[in-house]
Amino acid sequence: MRYKITHVTEYKYQEPVGLCHNRVCLTPRNNSHQTCQVSDIRVVPSPDEFNYRTDFFGNTVAYFSSYKEHDTLQVTSVSHVNLSGRQETDLAFSSSVLWHDVSALIIADGVLASDVFQYTLPSQYIPHSEAVREFAKSCFQEDATLWSACNVLMQKIYKSIEFKPGFTTINTPVEHVIRDKKGVCQDFAHLMISCLRNMGLPARYVSGYIETVPPPGKEKLVGTDASHAWVSVYFPTIGWVEFDPTNCLHPTFHHITVAYGRDYHDVAPLRGIVFGSGKQSLTVKVDVVRSAE
Repeated sequence: MRYKITHVTEYKYQEPVGLCHNRVCLTPRNNSHQTCQVSDIRVVPSPDEFNYRTDFFGNTVAYFSSYKEHDTLQVTSVSHVNLSGRQETDLAFSSSVLWHDVSALIIADGVLASDVFQYTLPSQYIPHSEAVREFAKSCFQEDATLWSACNVLMQKIYKSIEFKPGFTTINTPVEHVIRDKKGVCQDFAHLMISCLRNMGLPARYVSGYIETVPPPGKEKLVGTDASHAWVSVYFPTIGWVEFDPTNCLHPTFHHITVAYGRDYHDVAPLRGIVFGSGKQSLTVKVDVVRSAE
């Protein structure tokens, strides 16, 4: 499956901005099920400095700075990506590993232990929390396999939390998501990751896109797609297996991966600082279009 992804971010400033520094995480990754053929990021006005780096998690990140005054800033990312099936999901479905044996198996493997275990620790948006553990514990029966426990947890989150755009911000604690039972994809992902880590299991945040399909008889509107977030869980001897609690499904040919991290903070699409006064407005438009083979 081949996709073209266009992601446009535009800031408009009430007063001219004289200086800005920004970090952009919008370049899709290459992995076992995905190949990014080409990806280009364009900034208007043209920045004074621009360079790419690979971050700690292996994501491609762009950094740019502008030193001249501007009252708008537009960042456009255009990528072409090929997707194939995620074989890890089929292997995990057949796995007999019990969830409470995972830590010992990772330690026994040794090679990846330190890299994997970092995803069991708290991070900026993922706390160790008694409220989260209480929410999660019914999903982790003593004799449950890792696969079945993850699926029961995904289904519980999907049924318990209402998808409600605008109700939360990125800084909303997961305990409030449990209490209020509302959130968006970042909240669903953060909650599932937090549940897994509170049970001692390694889980990481996945940022990317999902192809959306318009209702029957309706045309797809330009710019109405959005960034998406889901979860990746480590299965010993298999690798990272993905779960989408927002949609209660396993990502296949419709999820395009941009970055992996501990939580949203590591993989925010665009963040930075500006030096100026007055208010600013933000507009984001995303198109995920299936292209000809």
